Parts: sequence; structure tokens; C-alpha cells
Amino acid sequence: TEIAGVSLRDLAEKFGTPTYVYDLDIVQRRVEDLRAFDVIRYAQKANSNLAILDWIRQQGAVVDAVSAGEVARALRAGFRGGMDPAEIVYTADLFDRDSLTSVEQHDLLCNFGSPDMIEQFGKVRPGRPVTLRINPGFGHGHSRKTNTGGPSSKHGIWHEQLEDCLAIARRHDLHVTGLHMHIGSGTDLEHLGQVCGAMERIAHRVNQPLHSISAGGGLPIAYRTEQTTVDLARYHELWAETRDRLAARQGSPIELEIEPGRYLVAESGFLITEI
Repeated sequence: TEIAGVSLRDLAEKFGTPTYVYDLDIVQRRVEDLRAFDVIRYAQKANSNLAILDWIRQQGAVVDAVSAGEVARALRAGFRGGMDPAEIVYTADLFDRDSLTSVEQHDLLCNFGSPDMIEQFGKVRPGRPVTLRINPGFGHGHSRKTNTGGPSSKHGIWHEQLEDCLAIARRHDLHVTGLHMHIGSGTDLEHLGQVCGAMERIAHRVNQPLHSISAGGGLPIAYRTEQTTVDLARYHELWAETRDRLAARQGSPIELEIEPGRYLVAESGFLITEI
């Protein structure tokens, strides 16, 4: 038996067991699946192995971080700080001391998931571009644990708080340049249409020029042979139509991001053990 053309026995003898092995050709193929999107932003919490991060960077993708530790790993793998372009985006629902220091030090674009986070950031970094993660009031997931929208979710700015959050941003001269909406895993196309509609309505309420919208993550993979995956062409089409309508309305281009995590890496990993 082989992994990427290398004998399991040879791997076990060279590295010992147990050992993790990743087939980076599989990661590359999954990146290629998503080339229709303007930006592929890897949610590194799926797997922050430095070799995988470096490989994804070499494929032209960028990265999402949810902690100061993930920011450090992204930098170690070769991603650059700064906002032009934003190779590392910090996404969370709050700041701890280390993460806020890291964001300041490396001048990172932040994707805010709460009003408190906007207030914390505005006090130390006024005048900066920011993005907002919105909870539109509904969610979808293949289990409760993967449902990241709706009233039972801790993630994102509740849609009814949007105007309050925009007021906080204005008070600190923060410029909302992007919107993010990830509300669950295992997306079906009927549900996706609802998400796209919610994104469009939120963008109209923000009512200022956007640089980007993010479709979030949650792309499914087939864990069993009888399972099917999402129609990526139609998935992109629905989001691209939303992006194009918003861009036409504001009279300037908008980048369409997608934020895959397990979709890029889940099928590439192997754990070699012996008994």
C-alpha cells in the first residue's frame, strides 16, 4: 500500500509510528476546484501544519486566523502581514490581549464577530478598514455542532445589531469594506440561495462601498461512498450573481471570497500506525 507513490512500510521505517502523512497533490486539486472565486482564504483551524500552510500559500491562496497562535503560524509559513493585499485576516468574536497585540503589530485586516470587538479595535486602531461577520438569524449544518448561524450560535454579529455596530465603527472612523457570512456546514443549494439573499440585504443596509464579500466555508466532503458533495459550479454561480448585483449597484468591483477549511485538507491526511 502506498500514499502518493511512497510505500507505507518505507514511511513507517523512516519516521516511526504513529505518524501523520499528507498528500499535497490532493490539497492542490481541492484548491483548483475553487479557482473561479476571486480569493481562496484557507481556514487554517482545519489543519495548521506548517508544510500544508506553506503549500497552500504556494498555490496562491491566503489564510484566515482565529488566534494569535494561528497568526504566528501563518507568518512562519510565509504569509505576510499588512492589508494590501490582506494575506492574513483575523476572524473572531472577541480579542484577548495577545491577539489584539498581534493584530496591531502586523497590521492585519480584522473580521469582527461582535460589537465589543469593534469597540476594542477602534480604541487602538482608529481609521482602519474592517469587515463584519453577520449572523443573518438562521443557520444550516449537518449537525448542531456545525450550525454556526441562527439564535443558538455564538458566532457573528446578530443581524438586528447591524446599525448599532455601524455606529460604533463610525465613532472610531473605521471603514466597513467587507461582509462575511458563514452559517454552517453541509450547504445545499436551496439554503445557499437564502444566504445569498441575506448577504444582499445586509449590504444594502450597510450602504457604503464594499471591497469584498465572503461566502464563508462549510463546503462538504464525502465521508462515505454513497454521499454526494455540493455542485461547485452552481455554488459559485449563485454567489457570483450576488456579487455582480452589488458591484453594479455601487459602481465599483467587489471581490468574492470563499473560506474553505476541511474541504482543502480532509481527504489528504493519513495516520500510519502499527500493532
